[in-house]
Amino acid sequence: MTSSRLMILCFAFFSISIFLRHAIAQPDFQIYDCVENQGNFTTNSTYKANLNHLLSTFTTDHQINYGFYNFSYGHQNRANVIGLCRGDLTLLACTTCLNNSRTLLPLLCPNHIEAIGWYDECMLRYSNRSIFGSMETSPAFRAWNPNNASDPHRFIQLATTLLQQLTHEAALGDSRLKFATGITSVPNFPTIYGAVQCTPDLSPQNCTTCLFGAIQRIQLCCDGKAGGRIGRPSCNFRFESYLFYKQSSISLAPSPNPSLPPSPPPQRKASRRVAVIVASVVVCAVIITITICIFLTKRRRRNPSTQVPSTGMALEDEETDIESSQFDFDMIKIATNGFSDGNKLGEGGFGVVYKGRLPNGETIAVKRLSRASSQGDNEFKNEILLVAKLQHRNLVQLLGFCFKENEKLLIYEFVENSSLEKFLFSKTFLCSIHLLFSIFDSVFVLRIIFINFGICNGADPKTGVSLDWKARYKIIHGITRGLVYLHEESQLRIIHRDLKASNILLDADMNAKISDFGTARLFLHDQIQGNTRKVVGTYGYMAPEYVHKGHFSIKSDVFSFGVLVLEIVTGIKNNQVHLDNEIVGLVEHAWRNWQNGTTQNIIDPILTSGSKTEMARCIHIGLLCVQENVAKRPNMGTVLLMLNSYSITLPRPSQPAFILSTTNSQISEQSNNNSTHELNDMSITELYPR
Repeated sequence: MTSSRLMILCFAFFSISIFLRHAIAQPDFQIYDCVENQGNFTTNSTYKANLNHLLSTFTTDHQINYGFYNFSYGHQNRANVIGLCRGDLTLLACTTCLNNSRTLLPLLCPNHIEAIGWYDECMLRYSNRSIFGSMETSPAFRAWNPNNASDPHRFIQLATTLLQQLTHEAALGDSRLKFATGITSVPNFPTIYGAVQCTPDLSPQNCTTCLFGAIQRIQLCCDGKAGGRIGRPSCNFRFESYLFYKQSSISLAPSPNPSLPPSPPPQRKASRRVAVIVASVVVCAVIITITICIFLTKRRRRNPSTQVPSTGMALEDEETDIESSQFDFDMIKIATNGFSDGNKLGEGGFGVVYKGRLPNGETIAVKRLSRASSQGDNEFKNEILLVAKLQHRNLVQLLGFCFKENEKLLIYEFVENSSLEKFLFSKTFLCSIHLLFSIFDSVFVLRIIFINFGICNGADPKTGVSLDWKARYKIIHGITRGLVYLHEESQLRIIHRDLKASNILLDADMNAKISDFGTARLFLHDQIQGNTRKVVGTYGYMAPEYVHKGHFSIKSDVFSFGVLVLEIVTGIKNNQVHLDNEIVGLVEHAWRNWQNGTTQNIIDPILTSGSKTEMARCIHIGLLCVQENVAKRPNMGTVLLMLNSYSITLPRPSQPAFILSTTNSQISEQSNNNSTHELNDMSITELYPR
């Protein structure tokens, strides 16, 4: 091999290695989104040419030194690009970040018409539609500091106040910069640093709306954490317990032009053949490298975990953006016939529920929150922020919301068969006579007549639909699957805190749907337990550690589920057991019979068909769920396995909580009422094992 050819090959391999190293060393986005619903473009399309031109030139405009780039190019299939740098960056840092973005984003989202990517210091997005001057809230992302705040509630409260103050300052910025930073310092409390920013093309009003909307989601993002952020296409905020931005008064100032290096001395011209070979090798290397990069980035995109740094981060779902789910008040008023009594479906502690029909014919359920309720605002925010994120066949779907002055409405899917409570506990006068007859075997014929006519037999008195064992077992399964989703499978971990028969709705096929998330609490996936000074829920269903100490966890919901299962199998409300002039709770009644081996005696007598073994097994599972020892209660995933597999041997339950006697029966007598009370002395929370 001649020396000239050896030099050519060495040069080619050197070029390939340098190019590969540069391409692979391209820093990853914190997070990015290839917007699928905007479609794709073809390789030779006009849009691709326009986009390539924009991306290759938009940071070369040296008149822009304030970190906001917004350009369009092309008469047909126009491409639009926005680049936004954090307001405290130097011009060099800004252009470096945007240059990395314009290189990486097309590789991560090949042929996607619209895409957006975020680095810590800048954001880049492009599209074929007009994106200038309009406030856009999705796609969006949220991220959180992995460290917990020492006083989570106060930390979030102070951070929220700081960010709201900074919002007013940022909104007053000009068309070049809408960015504000600040700190809040309270004695004997960590300093909190905050920053907010809008794209400068927004009006002050739109900037404020965008940031306030993001700040309202702060608990979804980073409740209990020592820092967090939410990024939207049109705005973003961040807060931390450490300084994360530059405090220099000079930001995004143009760097002085460096002196140009001397021109290299003229080189001796190589032969034409060598030049062609070198050019060919380099072109091949570039093609191979681009192919490798596309392959690697596609692999990276298939595995979303590679997009997420050590701090928690997630894309927010565009479809669950609650701001696009607002209904017109007058339309809802017409749909419910002016909230007439004839359309009333039920009434609870937080308001009245009405049936309505939208102009398109869809039937809805409208919860009109009580104006007098001090918890109305909290419930309204809770249900919108939490339920809008939850999608499961065993949860009632929130369709949207509406508010006008003092009116707050939540619009749900309509569930045909009302609540489980009405099927289990709709006791009429005739039903009371039936219960009296049930004591005497000599009037067995009369009992049969009552059952055959649907009197007090687990049937809805309005529809006559009966609740046989097959239906009840299906309902238990549905509630279990819904709780497994809430506790383990959803992107948010939700503790319901008020699980009871009236909050289980039944659709036309008798599928169970968990409803009423006004008292629900959000947990992060690595969080096991929380506590509160205000205990809300329903006596008889609430776990003892929650009532006495304010401790709540997934095991609190498990306790409520256990009580609910016992009610479903026995047909007895948890506070309506009278034995020999003694009032006891259903849990104690079931426990006594289980200990005595007489479990069959507490099965609802109208369940004349169905597996008695299955019914007894459900009572056993219910008793496992209401054990006083929190650690011994199974989680809902284990309960689902117990229901699905008879090969699993059930452990022996230990003594349940809330064994009631005549001395404390007043608690059970209140069990049908929503209860709220304050805890004066709060102990340090201990983490319970799962």
